[in-house]
Amino acid sequence: MKTILTLAAALTLSAGVAFAQPVGENPPKSTILCLDVSGKILPATCRVPGSRLDASEDICLCPMGGERVTTPICPAGVKPPAESAAYERARHAAVSRGSLMGATYEGKPMCVAGRDVPGGR
Repeated sequence: MKTILTLAAALTLSAGVAFAQPVGENPPKSTILCLDVSGKILPATCRVPGSRLDASEDICLCPMGGERVTTPICPAGVKPPAESAAYERARHAAVSRGSLMGATYEGKPMCVAGRDVPGGR
């Protein structure tokens, strides 16, 4: 019985580590998107700090399914590409190993707007 509980605890901890976001980046340089097979964004659920000044995210899950994709947050002065069917197809095709880091669309980075924080973006 002890072995089963130990194994269950180890599996639970390892699953939690797999979903952890980079810690210590404030403001963060990436976030998680949930993408369906066509590249359309599905809602993600992210745990965030209680502080309105901290834009970081701890854990993001895809409760409605879809692929969990690490996506860069647009730097200051850069707007994310407008959503369209062509952009969704290109975004889905650009995913490499669960990431869109470094991907571009029509010469612009495939990025998303970050969460607004007071005094921030």
